Amino acid sequence: QRSERHATLGQGTFAVVCIAALLGAVATEAIGIHALFGAFLVGVVIPHDSRLAEQVRDRLGHVVIVVLLPAFFAFTGTRTQIALLEGWLGWGMCALVIAVAVTGKLGGSTLAARLTGMGWRESFALGVLMNTRGLMELIVLNVGLDLGVISPALFAAFVIMALVTTIATTPILQRLYPVPERRGVDLVPARSSGAVSAN
Repeated sequence: QRSERHATLGQGTFAVVCIAALLGAVATEAIGIHALFGAFLVGVVIPHDSRLAEQVRDRLGHVVIVVLLPAFFAFTGTRTQIALLEGWLGWGMCALVIAVAVTGKLGGSTLAARLTGMGWRESFALGVLMNTRGLMELIVLNVGLDLGVISPALFAAFVIMALVTTIATTPILQRLYPVPERRGVDLVPARSSGAVSAN
């Protein structure tokens, strides 16, 4: 009976969190802020090491990764109108976006790592990892498109930039650290790379 009571309470608290997330989304949407931020703030106020947070992660984790995440990427793909990047002007703008993004993030991260005493190869590897764009990039782009902050053509250019920088990460790292050398890689760069990739 006690275990059943705890299970019932767990279901109740899970339902409350879901309702709170929906209400938070409605509230921020009502005041002119994207609904995403309201639901996000509800998750932020829950202590990450609490039993409640663990329950939410356990119950939603598989659904989000298996169902919602692929659906979101497919949704973003349907909104990406690559045909809008026509002619030299369109593709030139896309190339400029990629160049600025790579220079700022990869170049800045590499230089910062080198100034802290890391070797050039380790610094460049860290810069490559930092240059990777992920889910948050696409979320912000979708929000910007919904709010009319960026045009559909610029949205397509940014999505292509995110794909190019992400896809290029693995081949570059494989060239920097061939398989025979990876077993002897220094632990300090390895920890740094692991921390970056987790974010």
